[in-house]
Amino acid sequence: MEFNKINIEILNLIKEAVGAENVFSDTDSFEKYGHDETEDLNFHPEVVVKPNDTTAISALMKICNRHHVPVTPRGGGTGLSGAALPIYGGVLLSMEKFKAIIEIDIENLQATLEPGVITEEFINAAAEKGLLYPVDPSSKGSCFIGGNVAHGSGGPRVVKYGTIREYILNLEVVLPTGEVIWTGANTLKYASGYNLTQLMIGSEGTLGIVTKIVTKLIPKPQQSVVMLGSFTENEKACAAVSAIF
Repeated sequence: MEFNKINIEILNLIKEAVGAENVFSDTDSFEKYGHDETEDLNFHPEVVVKPNDTTAISALMKICNRHHVPVTPRGGGTGLSGAALPIYGGVLLSMEKFKAIIEIDIENLQATLEPGVITEEFINAAAEKGLLYPVDPSSKGSCFIGGNVAHGSGGPRVVKYGTIREYILNLEVVLPTGEVIWTGANTLKYASGYNLTQLMIGSEGTLGIVTKIVTKLIPKPQQSVVMLGSFTENEKACAAVSAIF
């Protein structure tokens, strides 16, 4: 598919849709948002957009879809896959303003939050309520939970608790056409229709823009212990891990 460049007409439409104060076209922004943690790769977008609500993203996607302008969503920019790189130029869509933990539902062991929440901050917020969000990627101190969803993240605790796929119940997503959908339901079992939630997880922003996330939580363990073991054979180390978990 061939993409179009952003001309002044399209730029004005974008500013009208998301607010001119949320649109940036300066060199510093291009440099900052043109890379992730991948070495030696930097692709400048034509414009950086930082919307602050789902309605604005929906309007933006309608404009870009109509004018064939590429859109690259970006979380914390801590990834190594290149998913946040605007390789086709166009719009770099930063989710940094979506940083609200909307609700932690202790009774139903669920939380609803926005994709720009830093993962470690969410882990700590859940812990304050006596709950555990087990997904802890190595970049948890700076990565966004929306990026974790986009990459199907795990972390050191994945052996015991599983990846993020086991903890996402429902997603609010803006599709490339601008349509806003929920992919499932806020329940542990949802068997109606296609499993769009799991389809979105790991899709790296290619299928839509996640704007709200509903996660499953579990009771926080009463104790936590760190152990160090040494083994002379790989097989014995693997057997020990299996025996523990």
